[in-house]
Amino acid sequence: MTIPEVLEAAANATAIDKRAISALDVLNEAYCYDKPSSFSRGLRIQLGELVVLLISGTASVDENGASVHIGDFRAQCRRTYSNITRLLESEGATWKDIVRTSCYLRDIDRDYAAFNEERTAFFAEQGLDPLPASTGIQAKLCRPELLVEIEAIAMFRRG
Repeated sequence: MTIPEVLEAAANATAIDKRAISALDVLNEAYCYDKPSSFSRGLRIQLGELVVLLISGTASVDENGASVHIGDFRAQCRRTYSNITRLLESEGATWKDIVRTSCYLRDIDRDYAAFNEERTAFFAEQGLDPLPASTGIQAKLCRPELLVEIEAIAMFRRG
């Protein structure tokens, strides 16, 4: 679907079909925390035949909401990619459907080289060509033990 077709479908839609997505086998819902957060792990938006997945900032968190791989940046990257992979799979998508990522690093000076190595290896494993658009940002994350958080946007045709 071309951009003009997407815009036309959006203009002709009377309502946008949207719903929360999740992958509870690997990642709990943030609103289930002891101190709940008010967001969905992801949102599926349907515009005619076009499906857009908006994956919320995802980190190295397990199915019980606990941070995992504390102190191990590379392991946190791998768990984060795994969590996003499961969210994509829950909607019939893969990393080949990802068009954009925003990557938040607690300490970009210290960790960017390792992050880029992990990302490059992961994207090669996924066979991505072209690579998604991406931004790397230094940020104070929601938990002090988390070193990386990634959000993603995927687009694909239904069916």
